[in-house]
Amino acid sequence: MKKEKNERKVNGVENISGAEALLKSLLAEGVDTIFGYPGGAIMPVYDKLLDFEGRIRHILTRHEQGAAHAAQAYSMVTGKPGICFATSGPGSTNLITGIANAFLDSVPMVFITAQVVSGLIGSDAFQETDILGVSMPVTKWNCQVKKAQDIPGAVAKAFYIATTGRPGPVLVDITKDAQIDKLDYNYSKCTYLRSYNPHIPLNNKAIESAAIMINHAEKPLILAGHGVLISRAEKELKEYAEKAGIPVALTLLGLSAFPAGHRLYAGFLGMHGNYGPNLLTNEADLIIAIGMRFDDRVTGNLKKYAKQARIIHIEIDKAEINKNVMVDLEIHNDAGEVLKALIPLVNKASHEKWIREFRICDKTEWDRVIKSEISPEKGDIRMGEVVNMVSELTKGDAIIVTDVGQNQMSAARYYKFTEPNSLVTSGGMGTMGFGLPAAVGAKTGRPDKEVIVFLGDGGFQMTIQELGTILHYHIPVKIIILNNSYLGMVRQWQDMFFSKRYASTELVNPDFVMIANGFSIPAQKVMERDDLKDALKGLLEEKGPYLLDVQIEKEGNVLPMVEPGASVSEVTLNYKEK
Repeated sequence: MKKEKNERKVNGVENISGAEALLKSLLAEGVDTIFGYPGGAIMPVYDKLLDFEGRIRHILTRHEQGAAHAAQAYSMVTGKPGICFATSGPGSTNLITGIANAFLDSVPMVFITAQVVSGLIGSDAFQETDILGVSMPVTKWNCQVKKAQDIPGAVAKAFYIATTGRPGPVLVDITKDAQIDKLDYNYSKCTYLRSYNPHIPLNNKAIESAAIMINHAEKPLILAGHGVLISRAEKELKEYAEKAGIPVALTLLGLSAFPAGHRLYAGFLGMHGNYGPNLLTNEADLIIAIGMRFDDRVTGNLKKYAKQARIIHIEIDKAEINKNVMVDLEIHNDAGEVLKALIPLVNKASHEKWIREFRICDKTEWDRVIKSEISPEKGDIRMGEVVNMVSELTKGDAIIVTDVGQNQMSAARYYKFTEPNSLVTSGGMGTMGFGLPAAVGAKTGRPDKEVIVFLGDGGFQMTIQELGTILHYHIPVKIIILNNSYLGMVRQWQDMFFSKRYASTELVNPDFVMIANGFSIPAQKVMERDDLKDALKGLLEEKGPYLLDVQIEKEGNVLPMVEPGASVSEVTLNYKEK
């Protein structure tokens, strides 16, 4: 064995296969966990992966889409890029939804796909697909490697691009012969690429102008998004808001960037967000948008959005500035760097009269929506009731994963996040089926934290096979199905805008408890309110995975709602009263 190792080195340089070079390069970038699914074209990599046991952990999901979502969640809770393997053809194309999801939510990920041998490219060989062409619109960068000696450089470039500037997914497609052929291995991390300048020097003049605008505002409002969390600027946001006395509203992906119990917390923005931040956006005289992109679910009707306000936009991606909303002052820099520079320049201030307006809105929303949702006097169990009870039992300290739809909006509205990076959800893409595999990735990345996933019965069945991954690795995630036997959000729209014509939204569901038991996961069905709290306590006390199938109100709606085409100030609290 010693002689073999010596033969691998010539003048101190290792001569190894492309597959081994790939894995050594990943180690050099600090990778310890990979999510993936093997196949013919990537077999050389998986064969060599056995030699890296103890250094690199591989999680075999039950579908490539599941691997992509798990790797994204892993990245979101750890701050490290998520790594995902797949083979050629259907293996790589099954990743596309997950790649697009990470692209729209700006999550750093490195996807490694295999390709047929280079001599067969273009011949329609078995399981050949042009994954570069397919993935180009939803990757920050992609490339194909046909020679073993090019693997280390491609990996280094991939990590640099994925993690710098506005982060996002990259894809490296490696032919099978490149995985097998030998190279003299040498690895250097990438720190510079010509024509790619991810770090922009601070625009101090613009920051000084922003401070003047902030110091003269009477009704300033901070809108903070995912960019705050990406730049790890939660402390700076809190310090800045407290010094300037400015209320802070959060986008969906910005939730957990500012503590929910803070006196300056204005609430959750967006179509199903809180009443105050939506309504009062059109009352503010200054909006400071930090690391958010003025998504349509936040702005509502752009023609009626914040016309009375001056707008400062702090954003790392210049393409997002003036794309949807024209702003008065642009600061094209990293959110954390800007906030650090801004804090000394803003005056110590208090906007108590302005903040009181948010509290008045909170009271209105409590009386007309929240009270009956979280403390109903009669009727079936409600979504918000379940989420609120989980929030109280965990004291807001768990990592919450959601699928997409009513379960997602209820979790965003009623869980009180106290720690940064404690919400994992699909924002821009709105991917049903995201939740269960994402819970696998979140718990893998943060085994020290309680990870609870809220699912709708529809989204759960889209990736239900990932119960097999939970069984395989005994991943102690806590699964709560908010089961109303409908595609709930689609049904809500049919209720509100299509005269209750429920077309293809009612579900005939299997016995989820029996299915969970088939995967050796303890489970319980909850049908009565009197059983709910004890069931949730039992779920949280369980050491391993656990599933609760909670039968909720069949035709419950998530309110308030900014209806399509409406202004953010035209918030519907109860559409039946209109």
